[in-house]
Amino acid sequence: MEEKLNKVLEAFTKDLEGANDLAELENLRIKYLGKKGEVTSLKKSIAKLPKEEKPKAGKLINQTSSKIEESLAKKNEEIKAILLEKKVKEETIDVTAHFDKYESGHFAVINQTMEELESIFQNMGFDVIEGPEVDTVKYVFDDLNSPKDHPARSTSDTFYINEDVLLRPHTSSMQIRVMKEGKLPIRMVSAGRVFRNDEVDQTHSPMFHQLECLVVDEKVSMANLKATLETFIKEMFGEDMNLRYRPHHFPFTEPSLEVDVTCPVCKGEGCSSCGNTGWSMELLGGGMVHPKVLEACGIDSEKYTGFAFGLGVDRIAMVKYGLDDIRLLYDNDKRFIEQF
Repeated sequence: MEEKLNKVLEAFTKDLEGANDLAELENLRIKYLGKKGEVTSLKKSIAKLPKEEKPKAGKLINQTSSKIEESLAKKNEEIKAILLEKKVKEETIDVTAHFDKYESGHFAVINQTMEELESIFQNMGFDVIEGPEVDTVKYVFDDLNSPKDHPARSTSDTFYINEDVLLRPHTSSMQIRVMKEGKLPIRMVSAGRVFRNDEVDQTHSPMFHQLECLVVDEKVSMANLKATLETFIKEMFGEDMNLRYRPHHFPFTEPSLEVDVTCPVCKGEGCSSCGNTGWSMELLGGGMVHPKVLEACGIDSEKYTGFAFGLGVDRIAMVKYGLDDIRLLYDNDKRFIEQF
């Protein structure tokens, strides 16, 4: 019996050396320890041995069986360790690899400018209001005291969806929405995209951005408007920036004005960029809120007055960063974008 068990153990050891995966290991277990395995068959043969040899034979078989089980368990751990190491190598993600492949993004110039504008006005005590880009004729023109024959109402200036709905050509309609809420006093700004049927050139685009400002309270005067404008302009561009006021006409303000600022290229000395005038392009327009606009919104024009102005965010960006072409803001040229 001992000789047979030694031969079985020798054969098992040889087979175990050639086992390289868990499936082969399981086959070896069945071959030697299974119901029809070689060790199991020798166990069954104990019954045929003389009585005095049975204890010794049983002991030898159990020892052989334990050796095989221990060897199988040890080999099992070795194979599992090899497989795990292989899996780790194949699936590991090197988080340090290509760390500079992707660059961090940032706000575009327009978004940076709008955020800066809103921050300045918030610090001055204004609320920031958002509004719809698709609006109605009533809010955009009627309640803003725009006559039926006003050029801005024509399809050559404004994009209509139908007779009553349009893409807003200005953010002034937010004045009406806020005033009709009836919560006084009002100090608000509203920035966003607007749309006009313009040809694309250096200073015009069919889609651009505006910021609208409105103040309504008792005893509001033109002096308050000028003080607000000068504070905002100097906060935005610096103390060296000067303003020039020109009379104008808007149907929703009376009196009305337009504002120019110092040319940022020559600082007012005169150059080719400003036509040697020392002043940049018109920056914004506004005035005192027309009494008819106040009354249309249910506000007593005898008790309350207000001022309003609207400015082109794109033009603010052009002045601030010395740009000579509005198209730079929309061309998605990476060489331009990376400068900001």
